[in-house]
Amino acid sequence: MTGSVIQVESDDHYRQEVQKYQGKVIVVDYFATWCGPCVRIAPTFSQLAAKFKESVFLKVDVDKCKDTAELQAISAMPTFHVYKSSAKLEELRGADPVALEKMVEKHCTGASGGADQSGAPGGFMDLNTFLDMSKSECLNESDDHTFLGALKEEEGFLESDCDEQLLITLAFNQPVRIHSLALRGPSDGRAPKTVKLFINQTAIDFDSAERGVGVQELSLTKDDNAEGALIPLKYVKFQNVVSLTVYIHDNHAGDEVTVVNYISAVGQPRDKTEMKDFKRVSGQKGEVHG
Repeated sequence: MTGSVIQVESDDHYRQEVQKYQGKVIVVDYFATWCGPCVRIAPTFSQLAAKFKESVFLKVDVDKCKDTAELQAISAMPTFHVYKSSAKLEELRGADPVALEKMVEKHCTGASGGADQSGAPGGFMDLNTFLDMSKSECLNESDDHTFLGALKEEEGFLESDCDEQLLITLAFNQPVRIHSLALRGPSDGRAPKTVKLFINQTAIDFDSAERGVGVQELSLTKDDNAEGALIPLKYVKFQNVVSLTVYIHDNHAGDEVTVVNYISAVGQPRDKTEMKDFKRVSGQKGEVHG
């Protein structure tokens, strides 16, 4: 990668670039030449492209690429999208250089073609990006070390409160397919050991989790909890997941406190955009997006 911005000249050119860089993080600036804010923020976009050379930065003129703009539901300029493996990770509307830099840093720091920061294999990603935090929760978390501390690596950890059990629900803002699970903990033995996984259950407590039969039950080793490790799941059973509930029964040390350094489902959105199916969906040639 050169760290330069790729100027997209047509809908076909856009499709070719997206297909060419499948697996990499792609940042797209949807702009118009007549749009003043688009012109003002262009230098910031170029600076970010030079900084994050492992990612791909595209500029798409909505007047030249009307099909693309329509397919991506672009209604205002500038609009910025971040994609990986054909899935849209985030959208930003407006010429806010601080917000743009924050969004790009979030998704592009450490980005590479083969695996994302979670260690996800090519074609999959860390699904914490798609969490609906209003519906995600953890039962029996301590006041000092809550669920939020385990959602980002190197930013904290989750610790159980009155006993060793934890009940974590990861709710997503769209259906996803889950390939594997990151469930990392400390090397002192307080990392999760016996785990049950439930999907799409709206109400589950410790009693029902203890008695119930999970979609998959895991007996983890310390290697499974190690930094960078991923726990493979029965992928065929996790093809339409709106929520994943992780019941942690105990830890390796038999301690009363269980610690989770990081938790994440790894997979892909169920309804990701397939660029091989790219085509005009509506509208007529010559229409202008304003």
